[in-house]
Amino acid sequence: MLGIDPRSAVPPFEQLRVQLMAQITSGELTAGARLPTVRRLAEDLGIAPNTVARCYRELEASGVIETRGRNGTVVAWSPDSADREIEQAARGFADRVRALGGDPARALELARAALGTV
Repeated sequence: MLGIDPRSAVPPFEQLRVQLMAQITSGELTAGARLPTVRRLAEDLGIAPNTVARCYRELEASGVIETRGRNGTVVAWSPDSADREIEQAARGFADRVRALGGDPARALELARAALGTV
């Protein structure tokens, strides 16, 4: 259930964005699931349509949702698709390390440092 806390210091569009992301990452909303129209969600939550539109724009810019004109807005991302993208990035990294003749152990060390997991 989505809701906006008017007393929160967090802007309403960000509250909504965080809640939708939580539903998507938990699997409650899966890839292909239709989201309510901007006007409908704004009405349901008692907020301005521009607030919902900003949230949707932010999610769309990050590739999480996709607007299909008259066909509505749908979830475009899932944890599975994120794993596939991460795997593809890892393969690209490995290919580049090999092409540079780099030491795999050192490459992993640098990757861990870049991820902040050292």
